[in-house]
Amino acid sequence: MTRIAEGVFWVGAIDWTLRDFHGYSTPRGTTYNSYLVLDEKKALIDAVRSTHLPELLARVKEIVDPGEIDYLVSLHVEPDHSGSLAQLLALCPKAQLVTVERHGEQGLERYFHQKLPLMAVKEGSTLSLGKRSLSFIPIPLVHWPDNMMAFLSPDAFLFSTDCYGQHVATSGRYDDQMDMGLLMSEAAKYYANIIFPYPTQAARALEKTRALQPKLICPSHGLLWRGHRPEILEAYGRWTRGETRPRAVVVYDTMWHSTEAMALALVEGIAREGVEVGLRSLGSYDPSDIVAELLEARALAVGCPILNNNLLPRMAAFLTYIKGLRPRGKIGAAFGSFGWGGATAVKAIKEDLTLAGLEVMEDELAVRFSPTAEELQACRQLGQKLAQKIKG
Repeated sequence: MTRIAEGVFWVGAIDWTLRDFHGYSTPRGTTYNSYLVLDEKKALIDAVRSTHLPELLARVKEIVDPGEIDYLVSLHVEPDHSGSLAQLLALCPKAQLVTVERHGEQGLERYFHQKLPLMAVKEGSTLSLGKRSLSFIPIPLVHWPDNMMAFLSPDAFLFSTDCYGQHVATSGRYDDQMDMGLLMSEAAKYYANIIFPYPTQAARALEKTRALQPKLICPSHGLLWRGHRPEILEAYGRWTRGETRPRAVVVYDTMWHSTEAMALALVEGIAREGVEVGLRSLGSYDPSDIVAELLEARALAVGCPILNNNLLPRMAAFLTYIKGLRPRGKIGAAFGSFGWGGATAVKAIKEDLTLAGLEVMEDELAVRFSPTAEELQACRQLGQKLAQKIKG
């Protein structure tokens, strides 16, 4: 339990051992943040993953009997936020379950398949707790249709659900208790892998956040923002605007090192033009980490050989992931190698990058078996052309 203010507590759970969050690598674990507000009425804001309910209950019971809670506020129906709600309702018999109208109502009913004591709220709805009140700000599609934020007055605390979150497990609860470089890296990774497809909706949420001028931002995962609020809001401004810097990320998979040799030559060509570049093998890097690097990069080059007239499975999975995240406004390039069958991966890569919203270069390179010195020089030249386009 962490006391945030008089009558306001963090009572969530810390998941130290989580290493995969539906395909997103979480080497630093995560937290499931839940907040308890005590007033004439008592409100628990968000629950935790069902596996971590005992941890939540232990913290709540340090402060109050769960049976005294009047409201369970569900800011998002995804199970890492709401998975323990049904069990909590059994322990909080007088509590009403507050959720956003329509999508929240439907989502909770479909997850739990039981009659729930729902109280639906919408934009501008206010819930009086006594001296304090909660107002609700729906932020649909950041990143599900049911997402909403809640603002506690007069404290000016914003419970921001997925906005401004990070997957980090620490003993501290606040941003200024962790190295700022690591924290912002995790916040960027969170945005890139969860909110990337929804820049317009995230920009609206950011505008609403700024209008509220919160003194404390309390996301559903990770650390609370008290000392570095301007920095995280400024970063969200860059990310929602799609701002990039002159950098390329070259991603490849390889079978007998031919595509790898091409990738290395491509990187050399990019670097010759003075453009920063990172080389990432799918055999060595997790896709969610690559996506985090792509967030502020201006270009993505992708290379792959052919296996049974198809992309290698890891590359096919990576491109499917990229199509879902839709990192629009970036430059794309394709290259690869092939063997006796004659088919190349380049066409499929270009199609997938186009579907992901990238501006794909017409230039392409496909090498049969092992690249010659001339073909490697062509890879360098493609890298130089890509770098010139980045700077252009």
